[in-house]
Amino acid sequence: MAGLVVINYTRKYFSLRRKAMTNHETYSIEIAGVKRELRLFEIKPGLRIAILNILGDTELVQACARELAKKLEGVEYDILVTAEAKSIPLAYALSVETKKPYMVLRKSYKPYMGNALKAETLSITTGQPQVLILDEKDSDLIKGRKVVILDDVISTGSTLQGMRMILDKANASVVAEAAILTEGDRAQWMHIISLGHLPLFTD
Repeated sequence: MAGLVVINYTRKYFSLRRKAMTNHETYSIEIAGVKRELRLFEIKPGLRIAILNILGDTELVQACARELAKKLEGVEYDILVTAEAKSIPLAYALSVETKKPYMVLRKSYKPYMGNALKAETLSITTGQPQVLILDEKDSDLIKGRKVVILDDVISTGSTLQGMRMILDKANASVVAEAAILTEGDRAQWMHIISLGHLPLFTD
């Protein structure tokens, strides 16, 4: 009963949010059986992308986790790894579905992280360099393990590259890469385990 209450509340919340967004241009998409209106955001003159923000969207996160878990059934791996912050709910939900642990690469260093591993990446939404950091304790745990890299949306591949760099330093093996959606050149992402694809919007 509690689960139904959460889902009903989530649907009501997103119904209200969609109404509030009617003054903005959006892109309609269905992901794992769930329909959403994604707001278009200009990242540079003449180029817009559809923004998927799963934070707080329990219904969509759980639906995506169930579908990704099915797609990962034939993959042999030990740990899920994602980058802070929007894909953390997905990593948690997929961890519950698959009963595999997950780790989060952070974007700022804290003293308790010890001798952490670092790599730099470039964010498509901010256009600014970002640092990905693997806590020393997680580095010890992931050594020699088979890893699935997880993200919400794969756009330029820069975050993937940063995650691969850190995992290579940690002597972990990346056996698959998964995301809710890919974006841009579809042919570039044929190897990604995903639930859909987003086009780029040009004026």
